[in-house]
Amino acid sequence: MSSTYKFKAETHKVLNILTHSLYTNREIFLRELLSNASDALDKLRFKQNKGESILAPELPLEIKISTDKESNILTVQDTGIGMTKQEMQDNLGIIAKSGSEKFLKDIGDTSCDSGKQKIDPYAEEEIVEKQEGAGADASQIIGRFGIGFYSVFMVADKVEVYSVPAIESVKEESEAKAHVWTSHGSDTFTITPLEEVAGLVRGTMIKIYLKDDAKEFIEEYRLENIIRRHSNFLPFSILLNDKVINTISALWREPKFNIKKEQYDEFYKFLTYDTENPFDVIHLSVDAPVQFNALLFIPEKSEDYFLEQKDQWGLDLYVRRVLIEKNRQELLPNYFAFVKGVVDTEDLPLNISRETLQENIVLKKISQTIVRQLMSHFEKMAAQDKEKYNTFWNKHGKYFKFAFNDFVYRDRVAKLMRFVSSGSEELLSLEEYVSRMKAGQKDIWYVSASSKEAAKLNPHMERFTRKGLEVLYLLEPVEEIALESLQKFNEYTFKNIETADARALDDFADVEKAESDLPKLSDLEKTEFEQMLERMKEVLGDKVKDVKSTDRLSGSPACMASQDGVSSTMEKLMRSFQKDDSIPQKVLEVNPDHALIRSLLTIYKDDSRSGLFEEMVWGIFDNTVLLDGYMNDPFLMAQRSLKLMEKAGQWYADLRNK
Repeated sequence: MSSTYKFKAETHKVLNILTHSLYTNREIFLRELLSNASDALDKLRFKQNKGESILAPELPLEIKISTDKESNILTVQDTGIGMTKQEMQDNLGIIAKSGSEKFLKDIGDTSCDSGKQKIDPYAEEEIVEKQEGAGADASQIIGRFGIGFYSVFMVADKVEVYSVPAIESVKEESEAKAHVWTSHGSDTFTITPLEEVAGLVRGTMIKIYLKDDAKEFIEEYRLENIIRRHSNFLPFSILLNDKVINTISALWREPKFNIKKEQYDEFYKFLTYDTENPFDVIHLSVDAPVQFNALLFIPEKSEDYFLEQKDQWGLDLYVRRVLIEKNRQELLPNYFAFVKGVVDTEDLPLNISRETLQENIVLKKISQTIVRQLMSHFEKMAAQDKEKYNTFWNKHGKYFKFAFNDFVYRDRVAKLMRFVSSGSEELLSLEEYVSRMKAGQKDIWYVSASSKEAAKLNPHMERFTRKGLEVLYLLEPVEEIALESLQKFNEYTFKNIETADARALDDFADVEKAESDLPKLSDLEKTEFEQMLERMKEVLGDKVKDVKSTDRLSGSPACMASQDGVSSTMEKLMRSFQKDDSIPQKVLEVNPDHALIRSLLTIYKDDSRSGLFEEMVWGIFDNTVLLDGYMNDPFLMAQRSLKLMEKAGQWYADLRNK
């Protein structure tokens, strides 16, 4: 005879909140039912390992899902521990009453007590590796909050739960029979005794009568996608219409010494859909300060995680093998955006929907531990396999460079940064640069450029080349920001060659001869040269702050210099933030010992107001601005250049015809 009961705790209102407000994604109902089924199997295995006698011990521990499209019924069945009538009444009739929580308390596991917290966030942090090969115990049981089952009413008009207790020691005969729990998700539910349930020897079978707007969940492809997305790593086989879906194991929970490279490669491809094997693998099993397992991968190829794929980084977060969120970015700082992988924790408290994390201190502890482990991993790689580390840096260094902003690790990051330089085509560490510095050198010099070739052609490089001083080539703006933020490496200061004081290198002897073989200017020519500079400033007008003579150049006729100590790269970056594409006013520094400038001086002395002189001045300015990284008006620049070329060609023709 059926018995009808009223739900407790204003259940109708709670169910309405659950099915219409709390869960944001209806497919979550299947994840919750599969988690509950996994719990039931775990409980049975635990009892069996204790030596208790169970019904049909030959039955495999598994979960079966079947569909009936004609009747629009979805069935989820497990061969787990099952429920008695009283357990049905207790576990399914009281919102937030968790059978798993009670089970754990009964066996003495108090880790789920709501008033207790296993982690002291202020304790001294110490990373403790788990003992490899430790067997699973009752703490693996997932469903501690007793709420996920009711998410089924998001998609169901009616739910029937059939259950047969698996433990033979159940004393009362009436309790040993099968029962069916039935509800429409309203105020009441019924429990009816049955002699037997067709197809159910032990465990629980849930029949879900789908709503008209939930018929998508009767389709195999939809169900398979949900299983693979959320429940693929549950420790028991999940069969959908007799086809095993979860064929990939939770590799992160396996002992590292048992796993082959091929298994890591297969798992990585499954996780990321990448066609290439990972560049490197980091497998973590940590007991303190937070208990978690992590399987991290360094991809072979680099992706753009700051632009096109800005939302596609982060680690997949699991709680006891159940996916909670993909690409959880709080688990990694942005400079590790290239790292792929999964994190599975035992210690993460969740709210009743498992969709919103309740205590972020646990996530922070996990993130801090992962960052420390990654830092140590890369330090070890850099020390033991320089070639491999340099390959890693070429692939992913563009992200890792942003770690300079992490004040906890900035000193370690500085040692891990790599650069190309004027003294080496190979990647260079700051420690290696310092070891090659000249006696008396107190600064680490660098220049920003778009490429190595551009860096070599930078006019400001000429004096450093002449003095034999090595210069770091910074090929991305973030590198200059990083060095300016770091300010020093050991006791050596970072300095941009563009802002170098004219006397900064006087103490270093020349190792190369200056290119110019021109005679020195006479006193009269020096006066005329200064007058020419004033005329050049008049021609260029507000395009420049000033025009001055310089001795910093040897192979170039002129260069742009900033008097406010800001390099060209940083100035361009700041202007881009302000959406300002104008050319900044700078000082035009002119090399008096360059053949082109001497020719300009001759033209000036002949006729300082000639059109040719002005065209030459503009030509020098255009090319100097171009070398400084600006091309604001390419059409005007091209017109001036072609005009000068036309005149040069005509002069050559006239001379030949004489």
